[in-house]
Amino acid sequence: MKQKSQGISSGIYRYTHRCESGVNIHDIFVERSAFRVLFSYVGATCLLANVCRTLLSKESLCLGSFWSVPFSAIISKCLQYNPVKKESLVIMPAFGIQLEQHFWSGRVDRKFVPISKILQPVLNECVTPVTCYWSLALLLRDEDETMLVFQNLHPPVKLLLPIWKALCAFTNTGSISPSVVLRQDDLHKHVDQDGAVDS
Repeated sequence: MKQKSQGISSGIYRYTHRCESGVNIHDIFVERSAFRVLFSYVGATCLLANVCRTLLSKESLCLGSFWSVPFSAIISKCLQYNPVKKESLVIMPAFGIQLEQHFWSGRVDRKFVPISKILQPVLNECVTPVTCYWSLALLLRDEDETMLVFQNLHPPVKLLLPIWKALCAFTNTGSISPSVVLRQDDLHKHVDQDGAVDS
């Protein structure tokens, strides 16, 4: 039995949800940009040309040749095309979840996580010196680190929210408990004089 898929779009990402034979499938697609692919090839060509020019020149190596190769490598890395077509979360009731990465080349990577190992899904706001994005992660039993649901894609929070809600319903965690997230008006009750937050 197949249910009609529902979807949301935001920027270069598109979210779809469908049910097939009791299995919930949540997909995050990335739109392929022809300019991004073209710039990726241009960046790789510039790096290769710069390295060849530096190594094959008959002149002695100078300071200019040493900085041009790392500079070309940085530009090439920035223009590198992400080969991921979509990432999927497959929820299989009574068994667990399967994380899938589908590449433009046709390769598919899959990872299964049994339900007994999942403690709770969490939405994280990740802040770097350059950007800020949201990620969906799983807290796992007997693991020191969280597991990212979407390894290569960073969709906006409005696309992650329905997936997080489905994972909460699947793991029976319901919603965020009041002890985990403090309301804004109750924050002053939990902060002592030196600024430390009480548990």
